[in-house]
Amino acid sequence: MSKPQIKLMFTDFWFQLTLENIQGFFLYRLLDKTFEIEITDIDPDAIIYSCFGFEHLKYSCPRIYYTGENKRPNFNRCDYAFSFDYPVNERNFRLPLYRLYPQYPKLFEPRNPAKIIAEKRKFCSFVNSNAKAKERINLFDQLSKYKQVDSGGKVRNNVGGRVPDKVKFISDYKFNIAFENNSHPGYATEKLMEALVTNTIPIYWGDPEIGNDFNTKAFINYHDFKSMDAVIAHIKRVDQDDDLYCQYLSEPLVVDNKETEFCQEEKIIRRLEDIFTSQKCYVSDRRKKLQKILYYYKLMKHVIKKRNKPRTRSILPPRE
Repeated sequence: MSKPQIKLMFTDFWFQLTLENIQGFFLYRLLDKTFEIEITDIDPDAIIYSCFGFEHLKYSCPRIYYTGENKRPNFNRCDYAFSFDYPVNERNFRLPLYRLYPQYPKLFEPRNPAKIIAEKRKFCSFVNSNAKAKERINLFDQLSKYKQVDSGGKVRNNVGGRVPDKVKFISDYKFNIAFENNSHPGYATEKLMEALVTNTIPIYWGDPEIGNDFNTKAFINYHDFKSMDAVIAHIKRVDQDDDLYCQYLSEPLVVDNKETEFCQEEKIIRRLEDIFTSQKCYVSDRRKKLQKILYYYKLMKHVIKKRNKPRTRSILPPRE
């Protein structure tokens, strides 16, 4: 039986995402299981866009917003969204960034605490390239007064350069500082998951409701403590007590070792099918016409700004 055909356009994504490599994108791969996809910018049935531009304003077809950043969907511009946000409803589906990463299936693999303890791992790792993330830099500085914290990122690097493989690097340590760039309910990226699957105990800060995604008994949740001093005191206790250390390593990484509802592939596919079956537009035609005018206004400003920009400057990609 042949699959129904849909015409799609992807736009305003991070710089790596092009029409040539779009077939590796998570949402494309799920859609491809149900639909025969044609990529086109000429009268598409729908567009899927992100937060790195304003090309989406040109299109009057249904717009589907996806973000891996801590940015809210603008439902005056999009008809549907896949975001970090609660609540899940007919227009918004919660799809945290870690679900897109290849390490995700490892969250459900069994662990051997005795074997991990026998590895005699080093103390704590830190991989950070964002100098504006003051919360995690501050913890690094304060925790380093107890023992050396090895930094393999750009910020506070003390291992002779940036490490080529973050996950491999942190797998040699008992602890990892796994802070998000900022804090917002539902905002959970790959950082906590990458530490957990290496059998490291993450020290986590970011999503205050992270217990909806992961088992908080498997990591040190900064949000459970009243101060940084209290967090550091607890880290010292775990570091010095193998029984307490083993207790963390014995916990499943997600609650009851079960996949959360918003990460289940069949649920995500069902939402995509519902969107493309209904093809319902929530943003009015009049508003979309006004947004087209706004697009061309922004385009003109962008061209003028680019012409006036010194040639020695470069546009840097998004950073962690």
